[in-house]
Amino acid sequence: MTHSPIRIGLIGAGYIATWHADAIKATPGVALTAICDRAADAAHGLADAYGVTGFAAVEDLIAAGLCDAVHILTPPDSHRDLAVQCLEAGLHVLVEKPVALSARHTQAIEDAAQKAGKRFHAGHNFLGLPSYERLKTMALAGKLGRISSAEVRWCFPLPPLRSGPFGLWLMRKPENLLLEIGPHLFAMVQDLFGAAEVHDLGLSHPIAIPGNGERPQTWHMRASVGDVELSLMISLVETSDDRSVTLRGSTGRARLDLAADTLIVDTENTADLVANPLWRQLSQSGQHLKVGCVNAARQLTSLNAKSPYGLSFRGMMRGIYDPLTRNAAPDARFSGASAVQVMGALDQALALMPSEKRELPAPPHSTRAPKPTVMVIGGTGFIGRALTRRLVDLGKDVRVVSRGSTGPFADLPDQVETVGLSLADTEGLAKAMQGMDTVYNLARSVDTSWEECLKHDVAIAEGIGQAALDAGVNRLIYTGTIASYDMSDPNVQISEDTGFAGDMSDRNLYARSKAECERRLLAMHRSKGLPLVIARPGIVVGHGGPLQHWGIGRWHGAGAVKLWGNGRNILPFVLIDDTVEALVKLAEVNGIEGGDFNLIGAPMMTGRDYFDVIHDAMGARLRVGYGNLTAMFAADYVKHQLKHHVLRRHGLTRPSLADWKSRAHLSPFDNAKARRVLGWEPEANRAEFIRKAITQANLFGF
Repeated sequence: MTHSPIRIGLIGAGYIATWHADAIKATPGVALTAICDRAADAAHGLADAYGVTGFAAVEDLIAAGLCDAVHILTPPDSHRDLAVQCLEAGLHVLVEKPVALSARHTQAIEDAAQKAGKRFHAGHNFLGLPSYERLKTMALAGKLGRISSAEVRWCFPLPPLRSGPFGLWLMRKPENLLLEIGPHLFAMVQDLFGAAEVHDLGLSHPIAIPGNGERPQTWHMRASVGDVELSLMISLVETSDDRSVTLRGSTGRARLDLAADTLIVDTENTADLVANPLWRQLSQSGQHLKVGCVNAARQLTSLNAKSPYGLSFRGMMRGIYDPLTRNAAPDARFSGASAVQVMGALDQALALMPSEKRELPAPPHSTRAPKPTVMVIGGTGFIGRALTRRLVDLGKDVRVVSRGSTGPFADLPDQVETVGLSLADTEGLAKAMQGMDTVYNLARSVDTSWEECLKHDVAIAEGIGQAALDAGVNRLIYTGTIASYDMSDPNVQISEDTGFAGDMSDRNLYARSKAECERRLLAMHRSKGLPLVIARPGIVVGHGGPLQHWGIGRWHGAGAVKLWGNGRNILPFVLIDDTVEALVKLAEVNGIEGGDFNLIGAPMMTGRDYFDVIHDAMGARLRVGYGNLTAMFAADYVKHQLKHHVLRRHGLTRPSLADWKSRAHLSPFDNAKARRVLGWEPEANRAEFIRKAITQANLFGF
C-alpha cells in the first residue's frame, strides 16, 4: 500500500531552518510543504528557495491545511505556547532544543500531545548521528564492560559572547546559555543511562556583555545516574573544538567526537607484555585511518551535504518519522517523555546556580524619552555598537534599527532607542527616519546566490535610500567594503580614484553585492539628489571584534588559520575606534555628498606579523598556514563546476584567480583622501595599535 507523505511545515525561518529543510528533503515518506515566520520577507524568501508556501502567521499556516506536522524553530521562550497551539490544531510537533524553559513547561507540551492524540518530539539532533548510534549499541551490548564513568563535553567557541550580536535569545540571561547548549549533553546522558541527578555546578570565565552584566563562559557539572559518575562541561571561550562523549568501562574506553562523527575505541588485548602497547596503538591508529577515509569519501561524494551536523539531522528525521509513517511506537530518543527528563536535569543544574550569577544589573532608571537625530541601521553589530556609543558620548540620541526590539544598550535608556523593523519595509523605514539628520546603513546580508544578493542586499540598500529621500534625511552614510576592489596586483596602489571593475561577475558574492549597492545608490544620488556618502572600512580590529576574522584568512576553529596568500604583504588594518571616528566625521564635514572614502589605517603589519604579535602579547601560538592562491582558485573552480553541473545550482559566482588574489589584499592602499578631507588621523604608533588591536581586545574571551 502506498501512503501519502507526511506534510511538514517549519515555523521559524532562521539559520537552523535550512538544516531541517535539507534533512526533510533527504528523508523518505515526508515532504516539506510550508514555512512560516513573523518576518514575512524571511518566510517567503526561504519558502521560494524550497518551492513551498510561505506564511507570516501560524494561524494562517494551520488554516491552510497544508501540514500534518510542524517543526518549531523559533526562540525558546515561544516554544511552549506554539507547540500547544499546533497540537490542539491536530498537528504533530517537533520542537527544537531547548524544547521549553523548564521541565514543567515541557510536561505541558507532552500533556497537550497526549490529549490531542498527536506526537511531541524533541529536536535532540546529535542522538541521530551515526557514530552516536554505534556508541549506544556498543555500550548496551556490554562491549565496554561495566561502565563506571562518562564525560560529556561541549568545548566550542561562541563568538557572540565577545563580538555579538547581543540581542539573541541565548544572550539575554546567563541561564540561557545552559538552556541552549545543555540539552545536547543531557539528552545523551538520558538516552544512554537514564535520568541524571546533578550534584555540583561550577562557573568560570565570566565575560561582560555591553550594558547587560556578565555571562559565565564555562559550566562544569558533576552528576550521576545509578553507579555511573558523570562529568559534563560546557566551555565557550576561544578553545580547540572538543564536542565529545567518553565512556569508561571495565573492558575499554570509547570516545565519540561529535563534530567529526568519529568513534574510537581503546580496549585491552591479549598480546604479551611487549606487543600489547604496540597492538593497542595500532588498533587506534587503524580506526582513525578507516573512519577518516570513510568520512572524507562521504563528504566528497555528497559535496559536503553529508557533514556530521547534516547527518545528525537526517538521523533524527528517520528516528522520528519512520515510526510515525508505520504507526509504530515513537523512538524513545526523541519522545516527549525523554524531553521532560532532559529538562528536569537542566532544572537541577540551574537550581545550583548562585542567585548573584543569575541576576542581571538593573538598567539605569530612564529619566526621559530619547530624542534621536541619528539612526544607525545595523547598530547591534561590531561597528554599529561602537558607533552608537561614540555618538552618545558626543551628546547625540540614537535610534537603532535591528531585527528585534532589544539591543546591547540597556545602560543607555535616555539616549538610545532600539526599533524592531524589517529592512524590506521602505514605508516603515521612512516613518522611522522622520526627524533624523543622519542615517548610517551598516546592514549586510549573508547570501548564497546572486539572486539572493539582489533581493536581500541590493534591493534593501535601494529601499533604505528611497526611505531617506522620502523622510528628507540630510545625509545617508553607506558602508561598502574595500573587498569590492581588485586587489590582486601588488604594483597597483588603490585609492578612491581606482574604481571597481565594470564586470563584477567573477568576484565573490560579498564583494560583488556591495559594489552593486554602491552603484545603485550613486545613481540615486545623481538622479534624485540622494545625500549619499560612502565609507569603505578595511580589516577592522579591536575590542568587540572577533579573533576569527575572515578578512585575514580561512579559519579552522580557534587555533588554526590559513592566510590568504603567503602572508608577507601589509594588510589594510584599521582600529575600531578609528573607524568610528571617521564615520562621525563623515556626518560632520560639509560638501562631500556623492563622495567615497577608504578607511584604512597606517601601514602596520603583515598577516604573519599579526599572529606573531598575538603570540608575543598573549602567549598563544596559533597554527598559521599559507595559502597557495592559484591552488585555492583551482579548487574553487572544480567545486563551482560540480555545484553547477551536478547539483544544478544557479546564481553562482564565476570563480577567478583575481578574486582569490584580492582576498590576500596584495595591493597597497592610499588613505590620503580621508585624512585630507575629513581631518582623520588613524593610529600610527605601532605599540599603541598593538595594545588596542590585540592586548586589550579580549580575543580569546579570557
